[in-house]
Amino acid sequence: MRVERLDLTAWDNALPSSGFEVFHTSEALKVLREHAPGELRLYGGFKGEQAIALLPLVVRRRSVGTAVFSPPPSMGVPRLGPIMMSPSPKRRKRERVNREFTKEVLDDLDLDTSLSLFRMVCGTDYPDPRPYSWNEMRVNPYFTYVLETEGTSTDDLLSSFSKSLRREIRDAEDTDVVIEAVPASEGAKLVYEDAKSRYEEQGEKYQLSWPYVRDLTNALSETDRCRVYLARTPDGEYLSGITALYSNDMAYFWQGGTISEYDGTTVNSLIHWRIIQDIAEGDAPIDSVTAYDLMGANTERLCRYKAKFGAELVPYYTVESSGASMEMAKKAYSLING
Repeated sequence: MRVERLDLTAWDNALPSSGFEVFHTSEALKVLREHAPGELRLYGGFKGEQAIALLPLVVRRRSVGTAVFSPPPSMGVPRLGPIMMSPSPKRRKRERVNREFTKEVLDDLDLDTSLSLFRMVCGTDYPDPRPYSWNEMRVNPYFTYVLETEGTSTDDLLSSFSKSLRREIRDAEDTDVVIEAVPASEGAKLVYEDAKSRYEEQGEKYQLSWPYVRDLTNALSETDRCRVYLARTPDGEYLSGITALYSNDMAYFWQGGTISEYDGTTVNSLIHWRIIQDIAEGDAPIDSVTAYDLMGANTERLCRYKAKFGAELVPYYTVESSGASMEMAKKAYSLING
């Protein structure tokens, strides 16, 4: 295997047609390069001229050591990590590609000090983080809710929801609330300000800046990877909204969804339902999308609601430097929580 550092053009050419997260796209990575502190490194593993592995990393160097992240923290990126594209159907060969690529990248990073920090949140299509544990890193499972829509009618999807969720959606449909899908340039700022205000009301700092959210949603909109759904009253008053992002396979609930009531019922479930309907009926901005990632499965307070959609619980993995010095490293960099 030959491992190289790529520019964004070469990365874009190497990206497969499926099996990657929305933040793996060159449009999203370019925005991260501009807004996230550190150096964006794009690693590609090749067999001849064929790309068989990819990994984006953000490297931050300080006097105390080096911090390596995928994704960079405090940027609203839920998952990133490696993409494996071994052409062989044989498990032995796929595992060899994974092992060799992992070793080559870690060797190039040369994380040799006690205060060097490596932290990665892998995508749901990366099922085998064992090579990192074999390189003395800690691997932990996390979860998300993914609702598959392919081959299922909207009636059947609605029937799979909990009774209380179905009632909530129907109650909202019986009102005259309007749900509309708009470009990011028209709706992303409304959703951002709403989410930011809700955090501040709870005494928490909202870590995403508007220039970053603006640049990201505009860049992704240029390739139909972002759509904003707004709930309004009949006279146009904003009630709530959700910014959805899209890979080639999946829609992602990314921002918004703050609780809002209209005419005695909440409207957020109706917004989610409209997103799901658009995916199931082929009206998503990218035709190949067949699933909706609801997020929130690692927070008990949130999963009580998200589980009502009957989505599949899908695992993904975090990879982190191990050892007692790592807590010191996190404090030294003050990067995990911004």
